[in-house]
Amino acid sequence: MKIDGRFWLTKDGQSFLGSGRIELLERIDKIGSIHAAAKEMKMSYKAAWERINGMNALADQPLIERTTGGKGGGGTKLTPYARELIATFHRFNELHRQFIDRFSEAGNDPERLARILSRTFLTTSARNQLPSVLKEIHTNGLHSTLTLALSGSDVMRSTITAKSVLNMGLSVGCDTYAIIKSSDISIVSTEPSSDTDDNILSGTIETLETSGDNIEIGLRLSGGTLLIALDKQDSLQNLKVGMTAYAIISPLHIIIGL
Repeated sequence: MKIDGRFWLTKDGQSFLGSGRIELLERIDKIGSIHAAAKEMKMSYKAAWERINGMNALADQPLIERTTGGKGGGGTKLTPYARELIATFHRFNELHRQFIDRFSEAGNDPERLARILSRTFLTTSARNQLPSVLKEIHTNGLHSTLTLALSGSDVMRSTITAKSVLNMGLSVGCDTYAIIKSSDISIVSTEPSSDTDDNILSGTIETLETSGDNIEIGLRLSGGTLLIALDKQDSLQNLKVGMTAYAIISPLHIIIGL
């Protein structure tokens, strides 16, 4: 099976422009005759006129204009507005084809298509959307702990439900995104105890920006990844740009994206 689809532009709930109508307009523009264009497309003159009249009835401006006199005794040509519509249609049709081609990656697997749709339409307000590679999956009852490798040597763990692992089709080696809200990251200047389930990542403070009672911290990890954290100013008075600091992130606060 193959996913496919045809592209149409509608107006006021009616079919306006499709590939056949565009071809008719382009042939009229090239030949200068509705009759000759219809003949090339193996349709009757009446059918061609019905298509043109249907388009003209919906268009904001006329699509064709008659010419008189001359060597050929006059003919038909497109208006500048019609040529703009043709260019617009071709651009939309190109994007539509790219859209369909991306869906074709799914083959005959509807679950894979669901994942592709999620990647296509998902947007998130989370400041941290970190590319990662899934290195390990450990499942214990209803939950699974994923080990994610960021750029460089940085590694973090995420805990999600075992059902999510199955529904997303996660497997070792697949590309993922670690999505973390800035308010779910704590930055401290003293290295925390390793006796914790939280992720502890070291780096250098690159930016400090204040706004009202809040402070935004940019921590550049050793592997090059930039983490953005948001906290209250009064709890972070000892932080300075250029100093070593540590990010503390609960595995429960790391969402997985594909």
